[in-house]
Amino acid sequence: MNQQEIAALAQRQRDYFSTGITQDVNFRLEQLQKLRDAVQANEAAIQKALREDLGKSGYEAFMCETGLVLSEISYLLRHTRGFARRKTVYTPLAQFPSHSFRQPTPYGCTLILSPWNYPFLLTLEPLADAIAAGNTVILKPSAYSPATSRLLKELVDHLFPQEYVAVVTGGREENSALLEEKFDLVFFTGSQTVGKEVLRRCAEHLTPAVLELGGKSPCIVEESADIKLAARRIVFGKFLNCGQTCVAPDYILCHSSVKDRLLEEIQKQIRIQFGENPLENPDYGKIINRKHFSRLLGLMNGGKIVTGGQVDADGCRIAPTVLDGVSWEDPVMEREIFGPLLPVLPYDRLEEALERLDRGSKPLALYLFSRNREHIHRVMSQARFGGGCVNDVVIHLATSHMGFGGVGESGMGAYHGKAGFDAFSHEKSIVDKKCWLDLPMRYQPYGNALYERLLHLFLR
Repeated sequence: MNQQEIAALAQRQRDYFSTGITQDVNFRLEQLQKLRDAVQANEAAIQKALREDLGKSGYEAFMCETGLVLSEISYLLRHTRGFARRKTVYTPLAQFPSHSFRQPTPYGCTLILSPWNYPFLLTLEPLADAIAAGNTVILKPSAYSPATSRLLKELVDHLFPQEYVAVVTGGREENSALLEEKFDLVFFTGSQTVGKEVLRRCAEHLTPAVLELGGKSPCIVEESADIKLAARRIVFGKFLNCGQTCVAPDYILCHSSVKDRLLEEIQKQIRIQFGENPLENPDYGKIINRKHFSRLLGLMNGGKIVTGGQVDADGCRIAPTVLDGVSWEDPVMEREIFGPLLPVLPYDRLEEALERLDRGSKPLALYLFSRNREHIHRVMSQARFGGGCVNDVVIHLATSHMGFGGVGESGMGAYHGKAGFDAFSHEKSIVDKKCWLDLPMRYQPYGNALYERLLHLFLR
């Protein structure tokens, strides 16, 4: 679409929202059910598209994308009616007689910009939240995942009229044209670099934005940790989707007393989970494109590779690779890796690890493997990060019962379940004042001693 076509589409969506039809809760639930039925009916096509774009197996495609979308929609079908109700709140005595309440209302015409690494999940999950909240939506999936983008367009065009939900495909020109429009909310998932540009463009229109970004998410392995279990779970979370996961453990901070044991167990787990030659494993995916493949090759220091390092240049595949002897100044530690490279750095005191983390940017996730309750409490309360796990990785995002989002450089706002409904809603605060009594103390002329005593009584 060109600029004029995008402007016309956005206007049609504003006009459609103005009819009020999307604010009807029954209408919202009908659309969610249609979406759920369509996802279930197209499961095989979704798996095929994800394999084409990212080499994902059918199992991983359902576990990490299709299944999570279905779970979110099911949650919203159960709870949207309750989320949309007005909530009565306490009315101060000074405002007697009146009724005070909070009323969730949709923002209006919204834009969702989604990434390539989980292209189905990270497009349809926020879409479900936006529908539940009563908005119209323009979806812009990534040009880097073309097969999934085509499928999304076919799916959405079949389900919804464009004035309600529409998909715009394309690349940077379409992104720029979309951000020229004044939306009522922009929801972006992607890199910090692009997130800054999205926020800058939103500021021109004073448009609220939810930004789901990334960052170097640390994984701390303490001396009290169950090392075998830690290695098993870290290998799963780090090399899932070839490390192209925004909440993947970016690097390990390991207590020096258990580092060698952890490295040994991680190597064992790579062999167990991916085989002796992971590049021959049909369920192990690929790097999204040549550009990112080349970037990752530039971060691999051959002298520091403990295991892995094999590449398939034709297929853009890199075996799970573990790096030891890494310093904070190495290129691999300068920015988010977003690939199957796992640096391991030692620490001697927990205070040292926390001080180091505090000097850096705030990550999207933090993981701690420990059986020391005092240390667990200290890390979880003192470190600043979006969300995380104790004795596991990545699973905190796979629930509709907790909000998911970043803090500081890793994002702003949250979604999933109730948090997702709230992200796409504005909550109006309303006082319904009754007419049968009008207390005179707020009106001039002031100076009545009784009114002044009552005012101090009411507002203490």
